[in-house]
Amino acid sequence: MFLTAAAFTLAFVAWGAISDETLAQVAENLLAGLMRYGGWAFVLVAGVFVVFALWLAFSKYGQIPLGREGEEPQYTTVSWVAMMFATGMGIGLVFYGVAEPLAHYVTPPPGTDAASESQRTLTAIATTLFHWTLYPWGIYAVVGLAIAYTTFRRGHSQLISAAFIPLFGERAAKGPLGKAVDVIAILATLFGSACSLGLGALQIAGGFQTLGWTSQTTFGLLFLIIAAIMACYLVSAVSGIARGIKWLSNTNMVMAVLLLVFVLVTGPTVYILDLVPGAVATFFQDFFEMAGRTQAVGGNTAEWLSTWTVFYWAWWISWTPFVGLFIAKISRGRTIREFVAGVIVVPSVVSLIWFVIFGCTAIHFQQSGVDLAASNQIEAQFYGMLQNLPWSGVVNVVLAVLVAIFFITGADSASIVMGTLTQGGVDKPRLAMTVLWGMLIAAVAAIMLLVGEGGSTAIDGLQNITILGAAPWAIVMLLLCVALLKGLRRDPLAVRERKARELMDEAVITGARTYGESGFQFPVAPARREEAPPPPRKGDGDASET
Repeated sequence: MFLTAAAFTLAFVAWGAISDETLAQVAENLLAGLMRYGGWAFVLVAGVFVVFALWLAFSKYGQIPLGREGEEPQYTTVSWVAMMFATGMGIGLVFYGVAEPLAHYVTPPPGTDAASESQRTLTAIATTLFHWTLYPWGIYAVVGLAIAYTTFRRGHSQLISAAFIPLFGERAAKGPLGKAVDVIAILATLFGSACSLGLGALQIAGGFQTLGWTSQTTFGLLFLIIAAIMACYLVSAVSGIARGIKWLSNTNMVMAVLLLVFVLVTGPTVYILDLVPGAVATFFQDFFEMAGRTQAVGGNTAEWLSTWTVFYWAWWISWTPFVGLFIAKISRGRTIREFVAGVIVVPSVVSLIWFVIFGCTAIHFQQSGVDLAASNQIEAQFYGMLQNLPWSGVVNVVLAVLVAIFFITGADSASIVMGTLTQGGVDKPRLAMTVLWGMLIAAVAAIMLLVGEGGSTAIDGLQNITILGAAPWAIVMLLLCVALLKGLRRDPLAVRERKARELMDEAVITGARTYGESGFQFPVAPARREEAPPPPRKGDGDASET
């Protein structure tokens, strides 16, 4: 399994290093075909995953624990949410926090009402919330639940293939079919993580340019940033989840909250607060229209989807093996209902606050004559917004540090997870394997940026290859939903409840038939605790019979 995944990765890196233009052209052609014939599939399956996760939380399976019954959670709720959030979408939040609302305001999505500035603003924020709230975390929850349930409740290894045992059977899940699933998971994780690292490198370089430390963003600068951050995240990964990753995640959460409060207080506070109710209302009002948007709308919808919605769904799907396994690692002892609530609701609320504050601030400056969208370098727009607030120099440095820590927490978690997948699901992978995958993630991120330079832009290169890498994994995830549901139906707690209902129904029906409906009563009282029988005395016969 390791040799197959590593060989494919090295072949991709070699192809990109030798002929990045050829790789870029092949990626663009494949993406065009995928969007034409399968773009609707990404839109549809992403919705299926969200509905499935929410249904599990509200169903009778919601009370099933991810571990032994009565087992306490391994981490506090604050640390659990902080690690989950920093790993799940840290870099993306900073990279697109200003850029996406601003892009949708300047160029409204296809088929939307752009008659007035206020409507464009509400549509821009609602579209951004659609991409960053329920959908990504619902997608993560499916894989995280499957792995956590299989590992902590059923006692199997921490492999994606182990979650397919209820569907394929143990022999097939541990054979070539299961290994193929794990290899696809490794490759999806690799490209999804590399995409995030590439975005992080672009934004750090954009910060250097805004602060005047460099005149332009070159591939050499991006390569040096990736190499420097790689050294940091390898150190963090080696220290483990309970130390390095937990400490960095908590630090990141504090820094992100301080940045939010700073922009809210020093920015257009009243304007932001006035837009919150309208943005949330527009989000719910237009939700189903946004969820069903495909290239059938016409115009440039196909290109828009590949840049935004389908790219995001592919990005989230490609991250699910990594984020799902990591969330599973830190969620032992929580019930399915608590897991889904924590994984979907809490981060969605935080994302809403994040994008409303930063997005509305950027749009306000754009309306006031500060043309933040004039530059095509969206990685520098966040810094450009902060330039219009007090103490911009210090705050921009804080933002660069925040991006770097998000960069580190995402990459070190991915290194540990990929080490786990390639070593049979061990809880603590060998140091050499973790370091190797950390270096390969950095190499793939560099090649994806290089492909973007050879094609159109660095961001296009990241997006194109991420969508292609996620396509096969989306099919695997649909099968994973079936496997998880089949496993939950056989869970001891579900079986006991089902049997209890059957026995209760049978008792009531038998009583009514025997004594009649008018003379039948079925009183309920607490069960008496019976004392254990005394041990058998010598000469009483066989102990087992007694």
